[in-house]
Amino acid sequence: MKQFVWRLQRVLDIRKKEEKKKRTELIQLTEKLAATRSELLIKKNILEEIIHNLCKENKKQRIAKQELFLTYSKTNNEYIKKLNKIICELELQQKEKIDELLRIKKIKEGLERLRADAKAQYIKEQEKYEQKELDEGANISFALNAHN
Repeated sequence: MKQFVWRLQRVLDIRKKEEKKKRTELIQLTEKLAATRSELLIKKNILEEIIHNLCKENKKQRIAKQELFLTYSKTNNEYIKKLNKIICELELQQKEKIDELLRIKKIKEGLERLRADAKAQYIKEQEKYEQKELDEGANISFALNAHN
């Protein structure tokens, strides 16, 4: 039996590579998003800890430290806003990557089904062809035996 050859195999291979690439990009984007969220959480925790420590101090020491804290918190709040904006952008990119990945995966799975159907049809045709050859061989053998 000759080997099964599917004309769209190259397209399927390209789709598999494309899916793998998109999956890698999604993983990298997710890692970057997690790192940014972690950084944001750390910044917020630092601010909360400073506020908590300021509340424990007496009034005279607190006033001097509060002034320093307010200056620090202004720049820190700007940074936190920037991180929130980055997180929103990364979440949007992540959603787009997931949509792309699902679209590519759906196409790839469709191609795999087409390949499986084509292979099943090929095997069926090959079995039919082999059966036909066996029947012809049996008919020839019967005809030769009948004349003898």
